[in-house]
Amino acid sequence: MRAPLLLAAVLAPLLAAPLAAAADQKPLRIGVLNDQAGIYADMAGPGSVIAAHMAVEDFGGSVLGRPVEIIAGDHQNKPDVGAALVNRWIDEDNVEVIADIPTSSVLLAVQEIGRRKNKLVLASTGGSSDFTGKACAPTGIHWTYDTYALAAGTGASLAKEGPWFFITADYAFGTALERDTAAAVAKGGGKVAGAVKHPQGTTDFSSYLLQAQGAGAKLIAFANSGADQVNAIKQANEFGIPQSGVKLAGLYLHITDIHAIGLKTAQGLILTQGFYWDLNDETRAWSKRFYERHKAMPTMGQAGTYSAILHYLKAVKAAGTADTATVAAQMKAAPVDDFFSHGGRIREDGRMVHDLYLLQVKAPSEQQYPWDYLKLIRVIPGDEAFRPLNEGGCPLVAKAASN
Repeated sequence: MRAPLLLAAVLAPLLAAPLAAAADQKPLRIGVLNDQAGIYADMAGPGSVIAAHMAVEDFGGSVLGRPVEIIAGDHQNKPDVGAALVNRWIDEDNVEVIADIPTSSVLLAVQEIGRRKNKLVLASTGGSSDFTGKACAPTGIHWTYDTYALAAGTGASLAKEGPWFFITADYAFGTALERDTAAAVAKGGGKVAGAVKHPQGTTDFSSYLLQAQGAGAKLIAFANSGADQVNAIKQANEFGIPQSGVKLAGLYLHITDIHAIGLKTAQGLILTQGFYWDLNDETRAWSKRFYERHKAMPTMGQAGTYSAILHYLKAVKAAGTADTATVAAQMKAAPVDDFFSHGGRIREDGRMVHDLYLLQVKAPSEQQYPWDYLKLIRVIPGDEAFRPLNEGGCPLVAKAASN
């Protein structure tokens, strides 16, 4: 009996080593959370999931010997649904990172879960500037745009074209976008005649458009997104509002929205974007690969989801660990370097600072090829586009300053 026992004692460490190695190779899971079938499905939805898969594939499919897996979920634009899904992902599926997250009410709920459970939240399509302001967290990084940046682009550029009237989605994103844009208009010497809020998923905007006309608006600004904004702009044109001399501003338009509206109706609209597929050779090359899979050109949020996940994986590799605090520090230490941004940087409040673009929708006669919808007016430097670090009310910034 003694010989078998000795043999077992010798073999035990040898057998344990492969088992430990196998345990270390458990998948690193990234959850892409968005609206898969509702009003924001075109600007995020399945396209963001495709972008996430492309990032993993371009990185090589694994990191630190662990295969990288993408899990997708539909939050249905409901904070409780999104929170329940994220909690299950973290507690049962070992998800390390939550990405994309349109609908700011959902985004802010997920921010708190990430803070509490020490998991990274990489926001690309959710827009409230409060994410890196009063609601900032060490685990939250805001990638593509925010409501302050949209206001600094479109709002500041058209400030004196009013009086303005806002038709605003009645949830966190719309409220923040109206607030930030109204502030930019006032700063630029413009005036606001009034505002009205509408529920998500509104199909009839006639009463809201009539209120804007009754207030004497010369510019109607839509502080909403997705199908809501598409419907509102289409109906404004059906009612002849632009033909009467009143300008329209889509504060959060996407390339897919313009595709849905059509150039004849959307022509002349000014918009601010964090990315446009046709900017240069790099953006065109990646976007054409994306188009092959999705049959639509990428929105800025979909491109941002790719960029955020790729930067995260680079940070995991450089840090030699998937530990949240270590990876977050590495992401902030390294510049963002890809087709989305060369030299972008992540501040201590979680804001990724990069150039934005003020663009105008082309007239049908200017279009040269499919999806050729926008022309560049100017590049907005990141430090001009995004809110100054000391103005957001982020507790992390105040803490760093006191230290």
